[in-house]
Amino acid sequence: MFGQTLAIAWNTFSESIRQPVVLVMIVVATLLIVLSNPFAAFTMEDDQRMYIDIALSTVFIVSIILSAFLATNVLNREIENRTVLTVVSKPVSRIVFVLGKYLGVAGALLLTILCLSFVFMLVERHGTLPTLASPYHKPVLAFGLGGLAAGVGVAVWTNYFYGRSFPSAVLLATTPLLAVAYLLSLFFKHDFSPTPIATSFRLDLWLAVLAMTLGVMVLTAVAVAASTRLGQVLTLAITLGLFMAGMLSDWLFGRTIARLSDLFDRTQASPATFDADHVLLWFSKIGYAVVPNFQVFWLSDALTQRRPIPLSYIAEIVPYGLVYVVVALAAAVALFERREVG
Repeated sequence: MFGQTLAIAWNTFSESIRQPVVLVMIVVATLLIVLSNPFAAFTMEDDQRMYIDIALSTVFIVSIILSAFLATNVLNREIENRTVLTVVSKPVSRIVFVLGKYLGVAGALLLTILCLSFVFMLVERHGTLPTLASPYHKPVLAFGLGGLAAGVGVAVWTNYFYGRSFPSAVLLATTPLLAVAYLLSLFFKHDFSPTPIATSFRLDLWLAVLAMTLGVMVLTAVAVAASTRLGQVLTLAITLGLFMAGMLSDWLFGRTIARLSDLFDRTQASPATFDADHVLLWFSKIGYAVVPNFQVFWLSDALTQRRPIPLSYIAEIVPYGLVYVVVALAAAVALFERREVG
């Protein structure tokens, strides 16, 4: 079972990163992240905080949209084309099939988020330019552009001479080179003078990216579950709809729960009372429990307000996210078990 799951996951991962939509979304996200730097310079206060908020939002939204596209391409399209019969007709359970598909899509998204995160970190390391006299960060420009050019060059070489998929070659070659470029940039100031890495490395940014990635994994599981029965458009709509509901969970459900609970405490109303307010409270509690609260994965507010992100908080949200992943995958297995693929 373990070997079958890994085989399906690896095949799904390879198929996912070959999708042209992956390269398109990476290019679009990279341009938006880079352009966020000069756009953030028009604020009246802290330009760098505005850039962090815009760039992190870009990575988050692009990853969510990409999760719906990839989940549909690797699952629903195989069902519609009946290529899934070549797998489920063998001694491979549908649980293994769904789990392998999720792991493959999740792996492709993790690599994509890592690539975009290095772009984000390099631009953040460069910093905004609030005035014309602000100096460019030469190490970031040299290492970042050099790594990007080298990655694209390797992808072109392997595609032309060895017939490798260009989107996957770009992602696989550029990500480690951008990692090296980011690491090298931490050792230098804007004029190539040395600086201690302890002062330039920002752990809080990486913790925010980690929390955001966990939220993307939850939505990926939801997208896989939806794609077992629905097409690409509806899968994308459900994924984005759940994301919006999760981001507004405190406003939609939490506010109502707090208001009605306070009202009942002041009036000493009986919990067994059946009226409109109690019914609204029950539905709000159900919605608050069922819909994942994506605000817990979104730590940009803590970054912009310069509040520390304790490791204990990350330790708390990891099991919270894993519970929703397991529940969504269980729903995916239940939906796929009854899906006619023949």
